Amino acid sequence: MDEPFASVDAQTRIELEDLVLRVRQEFGVTVLFVTHDIDEAVYLADRIVVLSPPPCSVAEVLDVPLPTPRDQTATKASPEFAELRAHVYRQILGDR
Repeated sequence: MDEPFASVDAQTRIELEDLVLRVRQEFGVTVLFVTHDIDEAVYLADRIVVLSPPPCSVAEVLDVPLPTPRDQTATKASPEFAELRAHVYRQILGDR
């Protein structure tokens, strides 16, 4: 899925994120999700692949050990979520 929620409003985005998590859990499928939204990546992922600025290479592969099932409010308010989000942001910034 390449930026599938980029054109939807915030409410719909939240609903679609939770739908992806339910489908993944119910059917046991793997989803490759491309996004520039750090919160979305941390919330949805079991693993995040952070790419470096062009020319792109893999800067880091990061496991996301957040508990499941995930909840938009509780998960995003957790210190673990904030720490992972900050870590990914620092990786993206690199040596800027």
